[in-house]
This record gives sequence, C-alpha cells and structure tokens, in this order.
Amino acid sequence: MTSETISRMEMTREPLQREREAARRQQQSAPAMRQAQLVPCPHCGAPNEPEAMFCASCGQPIGQVNCPNCGAVLDPDADFCESCHHYIRHDVCSFCGAQMQDNESFCPGCGSPRGGIVCPVCHTLNDFAFCKQCGQPLTEGSRRLMEQVRQTPEFIELQRLAKQYDELSMELPEGSERERQIAEDCDRLRERVLQLLAQDAGETDAGSVPASVPPVEHPRKSKAELDAEKNMTLQLLGQLLDQMAIPPQPHPVQVRNYAMAQKPAGVRLAWQCNYKHAMHSSPCGCAKPHLGGKWIVLGHGTRQEIKDDK
Repeated sequence: MTSETISRMEMTREPLQREREAARRQQQSAPAMRQAQLVPCPHCGAPNEPEAMFCASCGQPIGQVNCPNCGAVLDPDADFCESCHHYIRHDVCSFCGAQMQDNESFCPGCGSPRGGIVCPVCHTLNDFAFCKQCGQPLTEGSRRLMEQVRQTPEFIELQRLAKQYDELSMELPEGSERERQIAEDCDRLRERVLQLLAQDAGETDAGSVPASVPPVEHPRKSKAELDAEKNMTLQLLGQLLDQMAIPPQPHPVQVRNYAMAQKPAGVRLAWQCNYKHAMHSSPCGCAKPHLGGKWIVLGHGTRQEIKDDK
C-alpha cells in the first residue's frame, strides 16, 4: 500500500470521525433538550409534555383550547365560552350533566334538546336548565330542584329579607308640610265618600249622625330612617348569601342549576364567580362555575360591571 493510498484513507476517515462525534454529542444532549422542553404543571410542578392538556401527575388542566364557535382561547376544563356565549361541550348535557354521544340530538338522561330550550315566559333561547334572562325553570329536573331548595330554612329567610327590601324600596319617605296637608285632605275625602256610600246603602239616614269611619294610619318614615332600614336589610341579605355560597364542585352543570334555584326574587343580584372573581348576571355566563361562587347584592349604578351583559 503506497503512501498516497494511506493518505487518501486518512482523509476519508477524518470526516467520518467528525460525523460520528457530532452524532454522539447530539445523542448526549437530546435528553437535556427534551427536559428543557417539558412544561411544569402550575398546580404541582411536575414536568409534562408540551402538548399535554392535563397534568400527568395531579390531573389538573395545564393547557388551553380554542372555542369551536369563535376561536377564543379557553381553559381546557371550561364548558362555556364567555366571548361568544355558547356552551361548547358535546359530550355532556348542558341541562342535567349526563354523558352524551356526538350523534345524539336529545339527552338520554333528561330528554332535553342539544340545541337549547326557548323560555315560555320571556322567549329567550337557553343552553341551561334555568332561563338566564328571567330565571324560569325549563326542565322537570330544574323544577324539582327549585321546589326542594325553596323549602329550606335558608331560602325562606332569604326570600323574606328580599321581600322586605322590595317593600322598603317602594315606600315613600316623609316629605314637606305641603305633602302632609295633601295626605290629610285625602283622608277627609275618603271619610266623606264612605259616609255617602253608607247612606246610599241605607245604613244611615241623611242628616243623621255620620257613620263611623275607621281611621287610616299611614305613618311615614323620614328618608334617613328608610335608608337605614334598607341598608340593614341589605346587610342581612349579604350575610345570608355569604352563608349560602357554593364551594368548588366537580360538575359545572349541577352548580349552575343549584345556584339558579337558590336565587331570590325582589332584589337585584349578580353572580360573583371564584374563577375570575367577576360579576355575571347569573352563573349561566361563567365558563367555570364548578370553581364555586355566590350571589351578591348589587347597588345602584353597577350594571356596567356585570361581565356577560351585551
């Protein structure tokens, strides 16, 4: 073998050695690169694959999905899009929480249609068992749930306080001397009318002693007294609503239904969710009601703070 041949062999061997060395370094660095690409779970810190939607260790959601209707970015455990206001789960009935197949148009559990139910009272199309507009129960299950909740001592007291606040809001405060004079004139007119009616009915004769007319008592409170009573009633309402707050639950549909069943009439409320601590007109507008929340009493001029109002 000539020296020229040996030289050519050495020149050929050097690139092969360099390629093998580069491949060896690449193999050694691959695990480190792979480890660097893993995504830590925000809940427990365990490493997960970049495409994972749920933590392999604790099972909590770690990724995001897009709304099939509008494309908005959602958490993987959200079942409602707060951007386009659509229920997005196809495998869970929005009315009762039963499992559904993609090809089923009606829930096998409650029989509700996948496309929603129109409220018979206000004609609003709803994805859930209670009307998001007027609170009317729309399914047999929601009607039974409402009856059960409204027999509890907490709801009875809640409704009493709400009615009391509604009556106080309708009551007019004591006004000026002129207003009191008008009230006295109305009382005298009332007495005269009742006397004439009694005479026409033969209960008294003309010219005889007028019939006895029961006095009308209408004690009127001052504005300060009325405001104090209303504020006290609102405070009691708020304390009771705090006690009735719904803790985190595994099923968002059940949380929505129970929260709507416990909503009292006669006072303006908003649903404050634990998900973003936002105020919604109801839990029907929250993407993750299963994280819990509560009803809160709204004051004057807070409509713009309700997140899901259009």
